[in-house]
Amino acid sequence: MNINENHTVLPAGLPEFEPGWVWLAGAGPGDPGLLTLHALNGLRQADVVVFDALVDQSILDWVKPGAVTDYAGKRGGKPSPKQRDITLKLIDHAREGKRVLRLKGGDPFVFGRGGEEALGLVEAGVPFRIIPGITAGIGGLAYAGIPATHRDCNQAVTFLTGHDQTGLTPDAVNWDGIAKGSPVIVMYMAMKHLETIAGKLIAGGRSVDEPVGIVCNASLSSQEVLETTLGSCFADAKAAGIEPPAIVCVGEVVRLRKGLDWLGALSGKVLESDPLGLRANRHSADAG
Repeated sequence: MNINENHTVLPAGLPEFEPGWVWLAGAGPGDPGLLTLHALNGLRQADVVVFDALVDQSILDWVKPGAVTDYAGKRGGKPSPKQRDITLKLIDHAREGKRVLRLKGGDPFVFGRGGEEALGLVEAGVPFRIIPGITAGIGGLAYAGIPATHRDCNQAVTFLTGHDQTGLTPDAVNWDGIAKGSPVIVMYMAMKHLETIAGKLIAGGRSVDEPVGIVCNASLSSQEVLETTLGSCFADAKAAGIEPPAIVCVGEVVRLRKGLDWLGALSGKVLESDPLGLRANRHSADAG
C-alpha cells in the first residue's frame, strides 16, 4: 500500500501516469465512493484534470496539490465548449508533457463522447488510457432501488439517448422495434423530449400503464425518484419539477423498487419482500 500527499491509501501495483499521456476516466454517477481505484490513482498523479459538468465537486478534492483543474462541461441548452475545442485542449496539455486526466461523469464510453476524444488523441499521436466508470444507467438506478435486470422481468435491456447530435429526438432509433423488443428501456438525456419519446413507445405498442422510474441527481444526497407510468410520465415529471440530469427507466423492473429501495429503508421505509406478487402464484403452481 502507498500513502500519497493527501494521506489517501492506494494499493501497490497501480499504473504510473506517464508525462504526455491522457487518461480518459469515468467518475461514476455522482457519489464519490463510486469512483474506481484507477480513477483515484489518476487524480492523485495528474498535472491537469479536465472535468465535466456532472463530476461531483468533492471528487476534485482528491486532486494532488498544485494540479490544475479545468472545467469543460457540456450541458444541453447552456453555453458549452465545443467538443473539438475540448479535444484540442487535451492534446495541447499532453504535448506540453503534462499528465492529463479527462474526468467524465459516468462511463466515458457510454454516451460520454469518450470515443470521439480518444480518436482525436489517436490522430494527434497522443498516448492514452481508458478508465471505465459506473454508468448512471446502472449505478444510478441501483441507488434508486431499480435493478437494470431481474430474471422475473427481463432478459434484455436497451440503453439509449434521448437526443442526437442536433439536440432532437434521435431519428436513427427504431422506436417501434425497441417498443416491441426490449422489456426494459433505460434512457439518458431524455427529459427534454420525454413527451415525444413516451408517445413513440406507446405508438409502438407499450402500455400507457407501464411503470416508469425517473431518477434525478442519481446517487447524490439530492437524489429524487419519481415513480409514474408511461402515459403520465411527462405530466408527472413536470408537476414534480423534475429536471436534468435524470435517468428514465421504462419496464416492470421499476416495480421492484418497493422491495429494493435500500436508501428509503435507511430512512424507515418498510420494504416488500414480494413486490411483483409472484410468490403466491408460485405457491399455487407448486400446490397444483
